[in-house]
Amino acid sequence: MNAVTSSAKLHDCRDAFVTVLERLSADNPRIVAVCNDSVGSSKLGGFRARWPDRLVNVGIAEQNMVGVGAGLANGGLLPFVCGAACFLTGRSLEQIKADIAYSNANVKLIGISSGMAYGELGPTHHSIEDFAWTRVLPNLPVIAPCDSVETAAAVEWAAHYDGPVFLRLSRVGVPDLLPSGHTFELSKANLLRDGDAITLVANGTVTHRILKAADLLAAEGIEARVLNMATVRPLDLDAVVAAARETGAILTAEEHSTFGGLGSAVAELVVAEAPVPMKILGVPGIFAPTGSAEFLLDEFGMSPAAIAEAAVALIARKPSRA
Repeated sequence: MNAVTSSAKLHDCRDAFVTVLERLSADNPRIVAVCNDSVGSSKLGGFRARWPDRLVNVGIAEQNMVGVGAGLANGGLLPFVCGAACFLTGRSLEQIKADIAYSNANVKLIGISSGMAYGELGPTHHSIEDFAWTRVLPNLPVIAPCDSVETAAAVEWAAHYDGPVFLRLSRVGVPDLLPSGHTFELSKANLLRDGDAITLVANGTVTHRILKAADLLAAEGIEARVLNMATVRPLDLDAVVAAARETGAILTAEEHSTFGGLGSAVAELVVAEAPVPMKILGVPGIFAPTGSAEFLLDEFGMSPAAIAEAAVALIARKPSRA
């Protein structure tokens, strides 16, 4: 699959989410939506118009929101609990741990406007710790789709999965990378481009950036493997180990802190199974400042050109083969 061009149409993954949610809800009266005064930002206006009695707006009370979701699930309903990722995870982590993950409640947690999508609202609204907070919890798949196609497929999968799910969605427009009709598989990476010089791994809003970086590398005669790693937990063990053994170096990039996120998950596996040089790109252990998501990603070394440059430096660290 080739990298997208800069002129590719951009899609808001929230639109794909609500489109599938409404389609499924028309056939399944058990589906309900729960939100924290976020009908607009979660794009639940159409859902509310069609099924006003199936939308629960708890107001700005995230801990209650998660608890209500757990209660609805215990009552036999199928709740999609929607809220800004920074508040859904940060304010209600105890409830996610005890009421959702520990109880194995069939609740779908939808973290909206994740990463640095709120941009100018600054550090309090950036959600760059949510991978770390959620991926440590048993029973809770953690998923960050790369585009609207994968978002739609992941929502479809989540609705039929018996158990809790954390689905991380941005509001920043991204190009579609996966083919129409794509089927989401938990713990399955997507090979977007093959190569043997290095492996580039990302998810969410950064995936199209590493694909563009691979194009830049190819222009220099460097063939990079590109993996879309939408599932942060459980990780695709086979894809990561194969990448380490077959390409000899792995670079990860994510709209998250460099501590505890996708890069950390990959590194934990690599060091145990097939140690190779690695580089983790992300927010380097600081509070990300105010600025648009696109500006901040560039600022933290995740422009396609900067990713390509980091890849070249990492390749130079590969041990020579006699």
